[in-house]
Amino acid sequence: LNSGCICCSLKNELADTMRDLFFKRALQAIPQFNRLVIETTGMADPGPILGNLMNESVIESTFRLDAVVVTIDSVYGLKQLQENTEALKQAAVADVLLLTKTDIANSDEIKALQEKLAEINPGASQHLIQHGEINPDSIIDVGLFDPTGKIATPQRWLRTPSKISQPKGTLPQKAHQDGITSFTVTMPKPLNWRDLKPVILKLCQTHGSKLLRLKGIIHAEDQPAPLAIHAVHFTPYPPTLLEGWDEDEAISRIVIIGKEIDESEVRKALMQV
Repeated sequence: LNSGCICCSLKNELADTMRDLFFKRALQAIPQFNRLVIETTGMADPGPILGNLMNESVIESTFRLDAVVVTIDSVYGLKQLQENTEALKQAAVADVLLLTKTDIANSDEIKALQEKLAEINPGASQHLIQHGEINPDSIIDVGLFDPTGKIATPQRWLRTPSKISQPKGTLPQKAHQDGITSFTVTMPKPLNWRDLKPVILKLCQTHGSKLLRLKGIIHAEDQPAPLAIHAVHFTPYPPTLLEGWDEDEAISRIVIIGKEIDESEVRKALMQV
């Protein structure tokens, strides 16, 4: 990107570049590629980036989000999470957290950072990194689909247990001091996507400024297979039909990650389907 900053060029240059790459690939004007890695600055807010790309029809139809990978300094990470809102948001929406500089951080610093990250985002996987060394399998193809067989792996993507121990209507958990909260809503049965879709849209419109990420697996009676749903801030992403995949126990659940979001209101809205 000419500007060198995704945030500054989000609405035009980034989207234009991704479209250009796709069409050049299709015309064989550039070598074939199977994945695209977008590296932001350390100060980037991932929410608007994800949301804006979801609204681009060409990009939405030709690219899919695999995972949000975030690196965190093991020495200064705790301080950055306390003082920097963007760092906190990055940790909250991540699918994979890479703790860097573990060779120079002491064990107490690493443990404290791991505990804080698990509190902020219990669904993200954590990996300790030294000198930039990481198994590629830990950060590539870790999303909704297993590309080797193109088989949906939604439990891995959702990163929440298939069997939800908390019953419907569970009281909200207390938010952390930083305002970040993460919770799972188990949906009622029976459930139809035609009824849930407008509820998700209204939820995004009402709570979008505080909704960092929404992910869910929905077993809808009016769909031929389960659905994977995803939203960021004000933008719901088109659902993915998980053809060829099912669960022993059809439990629809939605994971919400938000900052200063009203959990009671979110639960109330979703349970009115």
